[in-house]
Amino acid sequence: MTTFDPREPLAAAPSPWAELPTPSVRTGPPFHMTDMIAAEPYLAERLLDRLADPDSGAGRLAGAIGQAASSGASIVVTGCGTSEHAAMAAVEILRAAMRGAGLPSGPAAILSAQAFELAEEPPTGGLVIAISHEGGTAATIAAMDAAGEAGARVGLITGSAEAPAGDAADEDLIVETVEMDQGWCHTVGYLSPILAAAAVGGELSGSDPDPVAVRDLIEAGSADEAGAEAIAEILAECRTIITVASGADRPAARELALKIEEAAWIPTAMRDLETVLHGHLPAMDPTTGLVLLLTDRAGREARVARGRQALAAAQLVGIRAAAIVSRDVDAALSPALTPAGRLVVDEALELPAPVAALIGSATPLQLLTERIARARGTNPDLIRRDDPTYLAAADAAAS
Repeated sequence: MTTFDPREPLAAAPSPWAELPTPSVRTGPPFHMTDMIAAEPYLAERLLDRLADPDSGAGRLAGAIGQAASSGASIVVTGCGTSEHAAMAAVEILRAAMRGAGLPSGPAAILSAQAFELAEEPPTGGLVIAISHEGGTAATIAAMDAAGEAGARVGLITGSAEAPAGDAADEDLIVETVEMDQGWCHTVGYLSPILAAAAVGGELSGSDPDPVAVRDLIEAGSADEAGAEAIAEILAECRTIITVASGADRPAARELALKIEEAAWIPTAMRDLETVLHGHLPAMDPTTGLVLLLTDRAGREARVARGRQALAAAQLVGIRAAAIVSRDVDAALSPALTPAGRLVVDEALELPAPVAALIGSATPLQLLTERIARARGTNPDLIRRDDPTYLAAADAAAS
């Protein structure tokens, strides 16, 4: 196996476009997922530098967002799977940027939608922004086509403009992230569109994210390998895992739930912070793991207070609770409330609150997932499609 250099650019999509090949099989770490996590700090710096170029498309997409918001037209961000979570994250980032630019930014101005549902009921007019890392997701392309036919402008954040999704987008509203994930348990595929959204938001608000600050934030997020391993050893023994979050942390909690199911094969569900305390506790017991994500600076006092109550309830039930939290939140929560441990994220006060939260939590949630897979003895790269049963299931779902 050749030595992987995380500082080197990752391969772009094939040209002409083709689906990426099946990841090579690695019998143990480092997995492709391990390499992608290591590469993300440097990828982020390169990507933000590229998107600062006036020809990158980020400025044009920002202009389209500004036009739609100024005219009262709706803005919908869509995707599937990891890209759906990135779409939710993009909404948080773009809403804050729109607010900073003095534009309407409430739920009626910008929202996310699952691609299959959007295809069934597309908006009439406005702007639809699709996210698709590889650019070949059928449901996302169908949503783009339906939106275009209904009179919406259609933007796209993707790895390659040559992908099929590129044909469904307005040519001037495509933002390419270029470097492609090398595993199927997408890490780069989650972070890249979030970085693109941050760049577009910077164009809107007039405050571009600092590529070096973002690189350092991402690198710091994957530094506590021992902490991730300690949490993983506990969560790997759980029957089920619940991820819990509020505010801008919700997309990350959804992504963590998906990653654990893809990589470690443990049934995992996401619950909003308030929702988890309204009827879900009776299904939990000491075989349940819980991961609270709390890094968002907005509304933090109320979120910390409710998070403390949720963890206290979990403690009484015997739930194995862990957390991914910012440094200030870490200081505000007793260590006894997270007996499984916690990963601590830098505050990154120089970045807008949702940008800091979503970029700061990306590598910790991915590192934790990868370590749970190691503890379980599963290969995260192939999302179980090396098993004929699960490969057949994937084929059946695609037919």
